[in-house]
This record gives sequence, structure tokens and C-alpha cells, in this order.
Amino acid sequence: MRFLIITGTIGLLLLAFSSAVVAGPNHLGIADVRQITFSTPVRIGTTLLPAGDYEVRHTMQGDEHIMVFTSRKGKGESVKAKCNLVSLPGKSGQTQTVYEVNSDHEKVLREMVFRGDTAKHVF
Repeated sequence: MRFLIITGTIGLLLLAFSSAVVAGPNHLGIADVRQITFSTPVRIGTTLLPAGDYEVRHTMQGDEHIMVFTSRKGKGESVKAKCNLVSLPGKSGQTQTVYEVNSDHEKVLREMVFRGDTAKHVF
């Protein structure tokens, strides 16, 4: 009986540890999936995203880095945009976004860095 309790406890600890490793940053220094909220509409690539909550997924298509923005409310299509990863000197202490304003007075996403990542996304 004691053997089963010890084995079960070790199994649960290994499961918790492996879950933490999988959820952490990948070999590129970034997490594969993040959440972000835009308080105003934001142009990403050629698409104007409405304000709202989004899941942001980093994927690869061959050698290209692609960010996929999907509404967390399940409305609308996913928006894909190419990005370049730029290494940071260390882990970012906060999530940051950098925008430009275009001639139509729209916010255009230029850079994103997520807290805990060691690279930023440049569009």
C-alpha cells in the first residue's frame, strides 16, 4: 500500500513538472501561445482587428515566423502576420506593444514582447 502511495505521488509530481516545462518558453525564447487585449482597433498586416481579447499563437511556416491572432470570443477569422524575432538581453519584465499611426489614423502594430520572453516580435 505504501509503495502505491509513493509511486502515485511521484507520478503526480512528474506530471506537474512536465506540464510546467511544456507551458514555458520554447527554444526560441518565446512562449508558443499568449493572450492579449487591444483596447482600440489595431491594424495587423493588412487587417484591422477590432478591440477585444485575442489568443496569439506563434507558428512557423518553413523558415518564416507567423503570429496568428484569434478572437477569444470565437467571432471572426484568425489573422496571420509575418514577424521577425529579435533577441532581448534577458527576460522581459513586462508585456509591451509598439504602434505607429498610419495616414488613416489607425494604430498599426510594429512590435510585441511578452513578459518572460527573451525575444520580441517585430512586424
